[in-house]
Amino acid sequence: MDMQTIYLLVPLAPLVGAIVAGLFGKTIGRAGAHTVTILGVAVSFVLSVIIYQDVEAGHTFNGAVYTWLQSGGLNLQVGFLIDKLTVMMMLVVNFVSLMVHIYTVGYMSEDPGYQRFFSYISLFTFSMLMLVMSNNFVQLFFGWEAVGLVSYLLIGFWYTRPTAIYANLKAFLVNRVGDFGFLLGIGLIASYAGSLDYAEVFAKKEQLAALVFQGTDWSLITVICICLFIGAMGKSAQVPLHVWLPDSMEGPTPISALIHAATMVTAGIFMVTRMSPLFELSDTALSFVLVIGATTALFMGFLGIIQNDIKRVVAYSTLSQLGYMTVALGASAYSVAVFHLMTHAFFKALLFLGAGSVIIGMHHDQDIRNMGGLRKYMPITWITSLLGSLALIGFPFLSGFYSKDSIIEAAHASQLPGAGYAYACVLIGVFVTAFYSFRMYFLVFHGKERFGKNHHDHQGDHDDEEASADHHHGLAPGQKPHETPWVVWLPLVLLAIPSVIIGFLTIQPMLHGDWFGSAVVVDAARHPAMEELSHEFHGAVAMALHGLTSLPFLLAMSGVVVAWYFYLVNPAIPAAIARNLRPLYVLLDNKYYFDRFNEVFFAAGARLLGKGLWKAGDQVLIDGVVVNGSARLVGWIASVVRLFQSGHLYQYAFSMIIGVFVLLTLWFNRA
Repeated sequence: MDMQTIYLLVPLAPLVGAIVAGLFGKTIGRAGAHTVTILGVAVSFVLSVIIYQDVEAGHTFNGAVYTWLQSGGLNLQVGFLIDKLTVMMMLVVNFVSLMVHIYTVGYMSEDPGYQRFFSYISLFTFSMLMLVMSNNFVQLFFGWEAVGLVSYLLIGFWYTRPTAIYANLKAFLVNRVGDFGFLLGIGLIASYAGSLDYAEVFAKKEQLAALVFQGTDWSLITVICICLFIGAMGKSAQVPLHVWLPDSMEGPTPISALIHAATMVTAGIFMVTRMSPLFELSDTALSFVLVIGATTALFMGFLGIIQNDIKRVVAYSTLSQLGYMTVALGASAYSVAVFHLMTHAFFKALLFLGAGSVIIGMHHDQDIRNMGGLRKYMPITWITSLLGSLALIGFPFLSGFYSKDSIIEAAHASQLPGAGYAYACVLIGVFVTAFYSFRMYFLVFHGKERFGKNHHDHQGDHDDEEASADHHHGLAPGQKPHETPWVVWLPLVLLAIPSVIIGFLTIQPMLHGDWFGSAVVVDAARHPAMEELSHEFHGAVAMALHGLTSLPFLLAMSGVVVAWYFYLVNPAIPAAIARNLRPLYVLLDNKYYFDRFNEVFFAAGARLLGKGLWKAGDQVLIDGVVVNGSARLVGWIASVVRLFQSGHLYQYAFSMIIGVFVLLTLWFNRA
């Protein structure tokens, strides 16, 4: 089998699984649906490993496999770009997707939409692979929109729940805002570069950098990069286009892990990294990226402090970590951004799936205030969640430490406007992340047992009909939590392994070697952050040992200690803080009023505009003037004509005589 055939099979294997499970789900049953989709993703993962070995041997590929259409000099093609950046993304997407597929067998076992869910997640895997393997903007945009569509379907998977329908509509609309900017950027590239192929566009980057945007004095390359990044802001949930991601937790937990932690939300990070040859030519665009990312990293982290839904805590940590990746992009540390993308994919998928395991053990109660003491009942979930939490806060030697610490150092080394603000944000964010992560960890796994009581404020992960035979959320009095089946905890264990070791093993080649090669372009003279990081790097062990005495480590440990004291030793303190700082608590509880602003300004504005168009356009112009007005005009003409149509012969003769007289008078006057 030649390599081009293998390239094709990587995305097509999950697609075949999705089609079979979706169209023939009732015929093949539940076992058939999960078998064919898991097999498809497993084949894709194995083939990705083969491609990785081939790329490691020095073989890359950039070419078209199918020409869709030609318009003038513009070719719209399906093509693959296989290099080390692509291979890294393929391995991450397929491995996490495979774990989620296996996990879903246990998590969704009682759901009536079992086959449909497997079809959706396999279709998502196909879409994401098409995105990361593309060598042109047409295919990139196809994958971009396809993952958005499948995300919409999965967030609203339980379509009988109004909150799920609201959440998927919100995600769809917010992403359309970002995609509008993305499409404008692609359109500008097609207009000025005359091509949508990556290699051809990058070859013309100096010409693009010399141009100005028509009718302004703005640099064209800056406008293009900012438009492309607006697309990334929507997909990767950056302020202010972040509002969809927390609400997307209405979907089942497996898709929270697959889409909203490990893969889809990182598409924007991947895209900007792929576009590094263009972004390196615009300091203005990089500063914009840097400031947006820093704002997201810190201020979304603050929101995680007050969340009580276990999935929403992890969701806000995702927002914050996406901000960290964006800061790395703005500092021109693209390899650090995708390095954190990789490590984050493993430990955040682990945390989401761990949260799902807790939800199952707690009989679908997601409120962390109703948990406590789960460590002795769910030991595998406990230890894997602890490892995921330590990786998230950047504990030395774990994967998150190497990527997160590198981002902080890159922000410190950057010389772009806004770098000081970014460095302060990511530094403070270390404490905030550690505090809310271990607040959740301590409330869930330690302290007194708060379950088995009558709670009235449960936020379930399933509809009441789907939750259990006794139709309630939460453990009944006397019930105890239990460890989940092997099909649920096995993916936790397999994800915990890379969450611990992958950073240690790969930091040298990915950040301080030439592993990415030409896939990532950095102008070291103008943006020296990566060069400074390489000068200070003396090996993974030395970096971790030095990290034990660094400021980020002290901040992280301070966050852990404060969370331990607040929620295990003296729980009255956080309640007192919430009372005494009521305005701040209300601000955070209302998520900085972003949702309220969108409802009042955009949603209400759209309703007002629609009402105006209805009143003025539909009722007045169309109904009043065009429809009813034309009817009235015809009626008036008819009423006038009717005066001359009496049916009396003498009246017609008289009218003819008068007519002839008028014509003769006009004729003689003319003569």
